[in-house]
Amino acid sequence: MENIDLIHPRPVPRPGRWLSAAVVAVLAAMAINSLITNPNFQWPVVWQWLFSNTIMTGVFYTLVLTVVSMLIGTILAITMAVMRQSPNPILRGVSWFYIWFFRGTPIYTQLIFWSLLPTLYPRLSIGIPFGPEFVTFETATVFTAFWMAIVGLSLNEGAYLAEIIRSGLNAVDKGQWEAATALGMKRGLILRRIILPQTMRVIIPPIGNETISMLKTTSLVAAIPFTLELTWAARDKGIQLFAPVPLLIAAALWYLLITSILMIGQTYLERYYGRGFSEQTQAKTAGKPSKQALIRGANTTKDNPFLDVTP
Repeated sequence: MENIDLIHPRPVPRPGRWLSAAVVAVLAAMAINSLITNPNFQWPVVWQWLFSNTIMTGVFYTLVLTVVSMLIGTILAITMAVMRQSPNPILRGVSWFYIWFFRGTPIYTQLIFWSLLPTLYPRLSIGIPFGPEFVTFETATVFTAFWMAIVGLSLNEGAYLAEIIRSGLNAVDKGQWEAATALGMKRGLILRRIILPQTMRVIIPPIGNETISMLKTTSLVAAIPFTLELTWAARDKGIQLFAPVPLLIAAALWYLLITSILMIGQTYLERYYGRGFSEQTQAKTAGKPSKQALIRGANTTKDNPFLDVTP
């Protein structure tokens, strides 16, 4: 028997990787040191105002604007996505125009326009066109700055979410609609039990990104102006105290905290609706017996289902 010389492989040295890591570590340490030691950041003032009534009120209204705008925007998006796929050309045209207009104009410009609505329409009424009016009210009395912000954010967000939802619906194979219809399932049941669970896996990541983006977009309602959201409240109080930097840092810390919570929630939602698709899920279930194996192991079924009818 011939002698076999065993090789002893060694990893290839990568000095560039270690050098780049060292450079990045030094730069990160310098940045952290400057943040901690620079007295101009006024960290004691930041901690003093971090949980103040002014900042917490701003956090509350920012969350309200985000949640309500996303809910209304999602309802609008679902409606427009369905209209976009309708065989009716009028519905398709209205949906296309809505998406085209609100995606084609800046959100800041839209918010300014909504703030000018009481000037454009001092009075609003509900009634028959070119006929009697049933309800009449002053626009400035009913359409406050808060509702201007909600309407502006919701209409803009609905246009973006409509395309996300439409792409998610189109991602599901049409054959599944046909197969479920052939089994006698109703359209609502097909949508709820077959189409939507698969659609959610596709649309959860972009909707999560849009939610995080909406959280930060609420700072633009200063164009109306709505003075109770977080950025405006922190900036206004900082100007009064002649310390704008620490108040804005306090606002930024709250934005980072809320964004982190939203990212964690998005991760769990993606994991839930991605069961059976992601590599992590398949790896976790690789060592577990399948449902069919468990059924056979219970000895409640015959190994050959055609034994009674096979001659």
